[in-house]
Amino acid sequence: QVQLVESGGGLVQVGGSLRLSCAASGTAFSFGLMAWYRQATGKQRELVASMSSGGFANYADSVKGRFTISRDGAKNTLYLQMNSLKSEDTAVYYCYAARTWGQGTQVTVSS
Repeated sequence: QVQLVESGGGLVQVGGSLRLSCAASGTAFSFGLMAWYRQATGKQRELVASMSSGGFANYADSVKGRFTISRDGAKNTLYLQMNSLKSEDTAVYYCYAARTWGQGTQVTVSS
């Protein structure tokens, strides 16, 4: 069974940066795709970025060039580096892997 725990969210000004982490436990971490999703108030959850077990990354158009997804197999951790943050990036960010969701971490970008 997989458990995912996100951290690193917070309040940041427009143009700032944050780094989210997702600590994974359970053997399933070493397999398959992992991803970050986000859900803003009143909106549907949307894919932000994903990374395959082979290291191939995919990004939503809205974050390309600003966000970077990475994974550290030795630490069983998924990361999301978020730069040049915009107010529209405000949302709860969720880690997803092996059909399991983390609890989410709030990111608030203030103007």
